[in-house]
Amino acid sequence: MFFQFQVSYLLAFVNIRQLPMAMALVLELKRSNMMRSFSFKRAFSSPPTFNPNLLSSLKLNHLLQLCSNSKALSPGKQLHQHMILCGLDHHPFMLTKLVQMYADCGDLGSARALFDELSQPNVFAWTAILGFYSRNGLSDECVRTYCEMRLKGVPPDKYVFPKVFKACGQLLWFQVGIQVHKDVFVYGCEFDLQVCNSLIDMYSKSGDVGSGRRVFDEMVERDVLSWNSMISGYVCNGFLEFAVGLLDSMRIRGFEPDIVTWNTVMDAYCRMGICDEAWEIFEQIKEPNIISWTTLISGYSRIGNHEKSLWIFREMMNRRKVFPDLDSLASVLVSCRHLGALVRGQEIHGYGIRTADHLSSFYKSAGPALLTMYARCKRMQEAVNVFESMDRFDAVTWNAMILGFVDLGTGDLALECFSKMQRSGGIMNNQTTISTVLPACDLKSGKQIHAYITKNSFSSVIPVWNALIHMYSECGCIGTAYSIFSNMISRDIVSWNTMIGAFGMHGLGHSALQLLQDMNVSHIRPNSVTFTSALSACSHSGLVDEGVELFHSMTRDFGFTPGMEHFSCVVDLLARADRLEDAAGFVERMPVKPNKHIWSALLAACRDRQNVSVAKMASGQLFQLEPENAGNYVTLSNIYARAGRWDDALVVRKQMEDIGLVKSSGYSWI
Repeated sequence: MFFQFQVSYLLAFVNIRQLPMAMALVLELKRSNMMRSFSFKRAFSSPPTFNPNLLSSLKLNHLLQLCSNSKALSPGKQLHQHMILCGLDHHPFMLTKLVQMYADCGDLGSARALFDELSQPNVFAWTAILGFYSRNGLSDECVRTYCEMRLKGVPPDKYVFPKVFKACGQLLWFQVGIQVHKDVFVYGCEFDLQVCNSLIDMYSKSGDVGSGRRVFDEMVERDVLSWNSMISGYVCNGFLEFAVGLLDSMRIRGFEPDIVTWNTVMDAYCRMGICDEAWEIFEQIKEPNIISWTTLISGYSRIGNHEKSLWIFREMMNRRKVFPDLDSLASVLVSCRHLGALVRGQEIHGYGIRTADHLSSFYKSAGPALLTMYARCKRMQEAVNVFESMDRFDAVTWNAMILGFVDLGTGDLALECFSKMQRSGGIMNNQTTISTVLPACDLKSGKQIHAYITKNSFSSVIPVWNALIHMYSECGCIGTAYSIFSNMISRDIVSWNTMIGAFGMHGLGHSALQLLQDMNVSHIRPNSVTFTSALSACSHSGLVDEGVELFHSMTRDFGFTPGMEHFSCVVDLLARADRLEDAAGFVERMPVKPNKHIWSALLAACRDRQNVSVAKMASGQLFQLEPENAGNYVTLSNIYARAGRWDDALVVRKQMEDIGLVKSSGYSWI
């Protein structure tokens, strides 16, 4: 009867994955109960003999390990009860196994209570507690427990160090990590594979990728995780070309990249702004996962190719092999915002509501992009509804609302929202808050926020100073903007691009080109935005020859492939200098097919300078690229009219009527 109760109670707490392990426990319990019954019968027919425990320590150890591996807490508790019956619950070895079982099954309270019963816990007991803290993100507790273990004189082993290094990396406790690294040498674990992998990860997260590389170079053996950790370290710290180069080294040494490797290298290419290279890698992956897709979606969105970003999202949905997660939804909503794709954004909003496990998690992740998308599309009621669904005590919620007002061009409402955020209490401004509200400021409010930045803890936050440079330049204070730039302790690529763009906006082309040279001396590699800003500066300053030379140097000196925006800048540069024939020749020699923006820039220049022949060529291309755009027909018709070519102007007007772009002329009864 007791055995039947044990079996039924045991099976009631297992799911299908735990069934094999549960059946093993059942067999052991059955065997022990048969032995117990046999011993009871022998007590009446034979002399007293030794009565064995219900289960031996060896079997209990094995079964507890099965519970740990399967995270089967209920069967584990049954075994604990069995140990109490056997009188094994105070044995140090079995107590340690119980601590491990409870910690592995997520029951810290029981694990810690049993741990405290041990008079001298060994490294295995400490490792179990450290493992629980590490798995559950309790990084500070993990580090403190390690320090407590060391104070008690327990020597750590190779299983302890990875858990502590993971905690140090998550906490960015760099100095603590260095001290623990010294313990690695003291206890002879410096060549262990897992210890070295965790060290690389810790140093990379702490920003010391050089120390991580030294650990990597000194490893006596490596696995794919070692390479992935080093490549990821380079990407996270902005050493993107090193990450791509390390992929080649990895393959030369006979290691085959896995999906993590490919995703990380794709991320590197996307951060470099060359997403087409990432796309080529993506097409080589047999079974791309959601991270692969999201990396591409966010990458193309980041470089402004929102059409491609949205296309990739649709392609992912059409294949029906991978389904979007919250990150991918948030990324594609950013592209919907920039494209003004309201219908697509609404569809994604509906999909997120239908598929999210919890609406709060959906709005926490995708809410900011969703809110700003509705604001950009001038659907403020929907934006407010999203705002009401988000966490009002999270700065991200307020930042999104401020950005929504900035996108609408309602700077006064953005500043009012910022003020309301300050009055709400309990919500701390972060760097995004300040960077978002500054574009809404006039000179007076901008100076007030500048004073706020100086008084508070934003003195070393680069994005905030970048936003200040932009604000002052927009307000006409180019000298103040350059003074802030010059006094920055450290700068990123955005700092340089913002200042170059500011000089260009004010017609200071020579200053912009000089800053580009200074940037090269500082070993900051220009990106697509840098060249666009510098070429635009040349265009607005009349530096035609310098601009053309800069364009050619992009490929010659920097190995950079010009994009459509750079070709458009050169066309504008030549057109502004009244060199329309040269501009037309430049367009015809382009290695890629010119888009509508190139031809539109050329046609607009022809309108300003009354060049009929080039206008005819440019409009012909535009009629094919966007046949329903009435503006192109009107521009060409006006150019003909101003040249006195009335018949040609009427022909263009007749074309418009034939394809239904304008109504026929009306007549008055008066």
